[in-house]
Amino acid sequence: MTSPPAARLMLLDSASLYFRAFFGVPDQRKDDSEPPTNAIRGFLDMIASLINTHQPTHFVACWDNDWRPAFRVDAIPTYKAHRLVDGSIVEEESPELLTPQVPVIRDALQALGFPRLGADGYEADDVIGTLTARHKGSMAVDVVTGDRDLFQLVDDAANVRVIYTARGGVRDPDLVDEAFLQTKYAVANGPAYADMAVLRGDTSDGLPGVAGIGEKTAAKLIEKYGTLVALRAAVDSGDPEIKGAQRSRLEAGAAYLDVAPKVVQVAPDAPVDDVDMALPTQVADPVLMSRVASEFGVTSSFNRVLSALRID
Repeated sequence: MTSPPAARLMLLDSASLYFRAFFGVPDQRKDDSEPPTNAIRGFLDMIASLINTHQPTHFVACWDNDWRPAFRVDAIPTYKAHRLVDGSIVEEESPELLTPQVPVIRDALQALGFPRLGADGYEADDVIGTLTARHKGSMAVDVVTGDRDLFQLVDDAANVRVIYTARGGVRDPDLVDEAFLQTKYAVANGPAYADMAVLRGDTSDGLPGVAGIGEKTAAKLIEKYGTLVALRAAVDSGDPEIKGAQRSRLEAGAAYLDVAPKVVQVAPDAPVDDVDMALPTQVADPVLMSRVASEFGVTSSFNRVLSALRID
């Protein structure tokens, strides 16, 4: 008897993908009065391609219920501040033609029967981190994202990898495992990547890092001391190998290093609902799917997903 396929959970960083779809898929409208659909089409086509290529048995579209959570802003007020709409303290800048497509993407996921999970006060990254912590070891986990922050979840022993779409999209992604992290960033594993990222900072997220400590130096320090906690203990204890400008920089960055880990590290325990994550075996809401398909002209994209799911 043929054994069933090994369980594989695919976790989508949904906003990362629909932003990529919006910018990567041409707007085919002939008239500006028609609703934009390029992000909808691209997002559904990405799902079809991912399922065909990686054959997950379980699937969740992870959602930003809060793209700039208070606990991160309280720790580092500059966190994502450059992405705020002028004059707003909560609203994220978004292309005008993308904004109306996001509710349609939600409807499409609902119609097809894919679970869409968020957690109030948390980002999609935290949902992904929580579901990874909850299920790794019982199934392989593929995290699909264009965001390097999630490299911290890579764990060869637990069969957790990142399908990184920033360069080649979903059709030619980087498959990020511990060997990739070692080759590309000179860090040994996911937690070491997070520690290196704290030191280095990330201007795209408004994280300053330790002034004067770049990526290569950060990686060398984490390689030498093992963890950020151990590095800081070495600084505090007067380790003679940390001297001169490097010591001054690390000491000057102490207040930042006190709070940055809670910003960089994804939550492993966000209040994410337990739901059935198995791939749909039938359309959950045919009426809704038919309405979305006809109203937005995305029948072909729905059909590609149904074909990938082997739903007639």
